[in-house]
Amino acid sequence: MKIPIKIKSYFKRPTRKSVKRFLKNCLLGVLVLIFAMLLGISVRVFLLASFVIPTWSMSPTIMPGDFVMINKQIPGPRIFKSWDFLNGDFTMKRLGGYRKIRRNEVIVFNFPYSNHYKLDLDFNVFYAKRCVAVAGDTFYIDNGIYRVKNCCDTLGYYENQLKVSQMESEQDAKSGTWNCFPYDTVYYKWNIKNFGPLYVPAANDTLSIDSLNIKLYKNLIEYETSQEISVVNGTVLLGGDTLNRYIFLKNYYFVTGDYAPDSHDSRYWGLLPEDHIAGKAFIIWKSQDRNTGKYNWKRFFKSL
Repeated sequence: MKIPIKIKSYFKRPTRKSVKRFLKNCLLGVLVLIFAMLLGISVRVFLLASFVIPTWSMSPTIMPGDFVMINKQIPGPRIFKSWDFLNGDFTMKRLGGYRKIRRNEVIVFNFPYSNHYKLDLDFNVFYAKRCVAVAGDTFYIDNGIYRVKNCCDTLGYYENQLKVSQMESEQDAKSGTWNCFPYDTVYYKWNIKNFGPLYVPAANDTLSIDSLNIKLYKNLIEYETSQEISVVNGTVLLGGDTLNRYIFLKNYYFVTGDYAPDSHDSRYWGLLPEDHIAGKAFIIWKSQDRNTGKYNWKRFFKSL
């Protein structure tokens, strides 16, 4: 005689209430995920961003493999001016920030001369340098030491500037690092030991323009006006019209690497427009050897 075996089912038919609760939880999860993504994007765009440093140009302050965090509220977050960025128009506008960049602060910015001799904004290349002169300053290098007219502060990493001051000639410098902007062999024979004076324009500054100083400001004016400059028989022409004076639209900065003997900075390519600045670096939050992958715990959370 066979004994019937009852098999208990552990799968209950879902009720309308349970289905409703499940869908509600799924919707809540999706909303939380969307909120987290939007929060992350907002922080990245308006507040903070992280960058890894690949070179020695800021040593010993920042070393290769250091991850620096920047504060975008100094000088203020940048956003695209319009939706035309989808078509390749990367014109930016800056929202109100906490304050302007100050001398001796480390900043991260888009490199302005990826297109060789034409100033542009490259979103794929970021540099970290120290600001040694702000808009309105007159910057110069005296025997390797950075100076700003009417300013007594020590600018940049002084010990490495002393290494430059001890150089006797071009033969003492690394190949290609001696001669500086604007690479003029007649009027502006500037080098890493003796440079300037160079006035750093501020927005709304009016400067007289001639065939001599146009060598210093040509790239800036062409960048602001999107017109070409030429010099014909000693007369400066902007888009075919005579240019005797110019009112600048933007603030500019002079930036240098802390390793003065070898850093690709404003000494070589000129002044940095304010709209290129991503933010002020304020901390090294992580450091990792780029070859071995090992963490350098001593450099974690080092303030800048």
